[in-house]
Amino acid sequence: MINVIKLLIFVLAVLLTACQQEKEDLASYVAAVQAKQISDIDPIPVMKSYEKFTYSAAELRDPFVPTVVEVAAIEDEMPLEDNGIHPEEHRLKEALESYSLSELQFVGTLEKESIFALIRASDGVIHRVQVGNYMGQYHGKILMVSETEITLNEIVPEGKNRFVERESSLSVVDVN
Repeated sequence: MINVIKLLIFVLAVLLTACQQEKEDLASYVAAVQAKQISDIDPIPVMKSYEKFTYSAAELRDPFVPTVVEVAAIEDEMPLEDNGIHPEEHRLKEALESYSLSELQFVGTLEKESIFALIRASDGVIHRVQVGNYMGQYHGKILMVSETEITLNEIVPEGKNRFVERESSLSVVDVN
């Protein structure tokens, strides 16, 4: 039994010496890694010193107080008489009434029972219209469609609550 104890002490001594060698290797590896490492942190920026500011415009005009006295708009001395011309208020707007006439191009006609005009809007979409349809921003009702021209009657505002009628036209545009 004494031999077994001696053998056990010998084995423990060998194992402890082996552990000491592994620790030395580990210590040398950690030292090598720490020697390579460079700090990624930037240095603290230099702070600018505080400069005192003295407000010297206290005697000037207050920007929040209006300086212009608002005067009511002078009404025309002679009010315009209502001539009875008014656009239809309760009519549903058609698609081409959201464009001005300068944004619309008359590009051709189709004929099937009646004659239809082909109108290209500024967004490139082509619309089909006929006599009785509306187009343009001034309630332009189409009166006549021919192969070369569309004639329409517009109701244009003239002053406050007064409208006048004017005749407008679109000529065919060469698409080639």
